[in-house]
Amino acid sequence: MDSVHAITSPFPAAEQSAAVVANAAVNSEYKRLVVAAEPPATGAQAGQFFHLLCPLSPGAAPFLRRPMSVYAVDRERGRVEFLYKVTGGGTRGLASLAPGDRLSILGPLGHGFVLDPAWRHIVAVGRGVGLATLAPLAVAAEHAGVAVTAILSARRPDLVMSVEMFRARGAEVIVVTDTDHTSDVANVERLLRGLAGQGRADALFTCGSNRLLLLLQRLGRELDIPGQVALEQQMACGLGMCFCCVRDFHAADGGVEHRRVCWDGPVFGLQEPLSW
Repeated sequence: MDSVHAITSPFPAAEQSAAVVANAAVNSEYKRLVVAAEPPATGAQAGQFFHLLCPLSPGAAPFLRRPMSVYAVDRERGRVEFLYKVTGGGTRGLASLAPGDRLSILGPLGHGFVLDPAWRHIVAVGRGVGLATLAPLAVAAEHAGVAVTAILSARRPDLVMSVEMFRARGAEVIVVTDTDHTSDVANVERLLRGLAGQGRADALFTCGSNRLLLLLQRLGRELDIPGQVALEQQMACGLGMCFCCVRDFHAADGGVEHRRVCWDGPVFGLQEPLSW
């Protein structure tokens, strides 16, 4: 492993050259990247992210790093995992990596999910890449003795991810898709109201969908259920210096304030962000 260079940050973050262990497709759209890493990377918490320096790809020379939420951490084996979708020059470069190649990773960065010791059962609702961001929450909840119900949404059944990770940690998994119309907001709301009525929704967590965020915000206010949301955002530096990732949030005085997703988040209180 190359030497680790510390970064000035409120988080225990560092840049390091990590060796690629595996980089293979998990379905027709997403790939799973596994790298060998050392602390502080292996101390990443659920909801935190890394800034990856993507390799060059044919016809593209990515100038900026790409933010990538952590999918899994194996501290004993010294490995960090990411799930990503190939959508542009940067991720095409990531897709070209083979075992033995090296990748510059910066992190872990940002504020992750926080579990209240008083919670006994939480609900995670995600879609798309949000399924990767929410997956480590299953591990954190298991360690905290908190039960989880995961409502995982995707366009098609073959695109649903993180099912095995949630189930392996004892979570109940409910898969909803566009194919059978079970991912409709009305149906997800019915599921959530049912869980709340059973006392199985002490907190709500979400990532990956604006319509799901709006639903959870509305139900959270109505039923007085707290929660958290992990936001996805383009970032240039990942360290709060460039203000590239500024978004609008509800201010305490009832107005609107601007906050940096990378520095103040990417995990925020459920009611804090405005919709996009």
